[in-house]
Amino acid sequence: MASLILGSRSYSAWSGRSLVLGVVGSGDTVSVQASAALPKATAKHLEAVLPALDVSAKVAATAILPAVPGLKADKVVLVGLGSDEAGDGSTDALRRAAGAAVRAAGTGSVALALPHADEVRLGAIAEGAVGGAYTFTAHKSAADESGDREITVFSDLGRKASPHDVLERAATVARHVGWARDLVNTPPNLLYPQSFTEQVQQVAKASSGKLTVKVLDEKALAEGGFGGIVGVGQGSTRPPRIVTLSYTPRSRKVPHVALVGKGITFDTGGVCIKPAAGMLTMKSDMAGAASVAATVVAAAELGLPVAVTGYLCLAENMPGGNAQRPGDVVTMRNGTTVEIIDTDAEGRMVLADGMALAAESGPDEILDVATLTGACVVALGPKIFGVMGNDENLRTAITSASERADEPSWPLPLPADLRSGLDSAVADIAHKGDRTGGALTAGLFLQEFAKDAKGENIPWAHLDIAGPSFNEGSAWGHVPKGGTGVAVGTLLEHIAGLG
Repeated sequence: MASLILGSRSYSAWSGRSLVLGVVGSGDTVSVQASAALPKATAKHLEAVLPALDVSAKVAATAILPAVPGLKADKVVLVGLGSDEAGDGSTDALRRAAGAAVRAAGTGSVALALPHADEVRLGAIAEGAVGGAYTFTAHKSAADESGDREITVFSDLGRKASPHDVLERAATVARHVGWARDLVNTPPNLLYPQSFTEQVQQVAKASSGKLTVKVLDEKALAEGGFGGIVGVGQGSTRPPRIVTLSYTPRSRKVPHVALVGKGITFDTGGVCIKPAAGMLTMKSDMAGAASVAATVVAAAELGLPVAVTGYLCLAENMPGGNAQRPGDVVTMRNGTTVEIIDTDAEGRMVLADGMALAAESGPDEILDVATLTGACVVALGPKIFGVMGNDENLRTAITSASERADEPSWPLPLPADLRSGLDSAVADIAHKGDRTGGALTAGLFLQEFAKDAKGENIPWAHLDIAGPSFNEGSAWGHVPKGGTGVAVGTLLEHIAGLG
């Protein structure tokens, strides 16, 4: 994991491997911007060479210059920050630019002297830089320490802006986003319900935060009436778990947020088996649980004044001899009977049991996070997650938090006229509707479980992260190939706002 350091001297005196400077565009010209004025020799050299290098000011575009006069760094990485006319010092531009620049810098120490007007932008630079340094090398034979480098961030903000504190927070957030990425990237033969549980226990024990962990094993789940997750997991030799990970601040008079994460450690589709190509990335079907776990630990270490409880609903969906069948009827934790229509729509079943359990603790709101539907990816593409819910204010709060975290989202409706598609002739509800509106009917199903013991709605939002949770293409900006850790930033922004 990369370490973050606040630059204590002028960036011109920094003598490490790669120094990052920003580039902005104005018409047909580009110019270099830094956190403080460029040395005269540097400015003169760059003014002379930039026109010949075809340097782009497009956000996250990079160019490398060796041995720049006036600077002691071995090389300079120029990174695009966007249009000068637009004043594009936005947090998303800075975060993506910092990540792209650190990745382009390659190995060795790196320093960033990107312009920023306030501590929010400084935090975006720091988080983006660590995100860009991320690598997953746990199963590489040759040692690769490219992700374990020293990152220095230069800032001209005064002490009142507390740049040390800003970088400390950014390091905490980035560390746990990295953990969520690690979990998603871990091969499914090594990450399954029990090993996932053990990882959470180890991280919670080692954390500086005040955390408690409780585990429901397969026997407790069966005895507790968790028919949804028991049914999904019964086709696997690796039984399911629900892990409750809790953080409670010292003050008891604080909001309480329940986070429920889908944790299907591998999804074959069950007896409604997926095509072979459709299974290749199904180790990532536990990304919701990974993001929830990372969020709870980060909230505890940041000392946020909000009680946060995560419910990790962990199961393998396999087509074993005892696997669930279409047409089966199961009874959920809250007593609702559900007719199984498609065993490849298993995520909503484990989430519904988790939500029912969460509702019993009387939270102020429930947020579930899940790689739930391909329909959401079709609607919004691979970089935007959908947000649904039974409370418009909460849904708006989540989309606003996602914007601040540079994790794009879009609100989706829960049309009441689609609810009849979940009617069942043999049970209280069918767990899947028609093909059309698949993301929405999944949300309508989950909505039934965001209720208290009296049947009254608990404010609830559903984050369908099926698109952005796993990047199958090339790395871009601060986002690596593979697991992305999406939703951790959004959830932390939202929770911090409640406090």
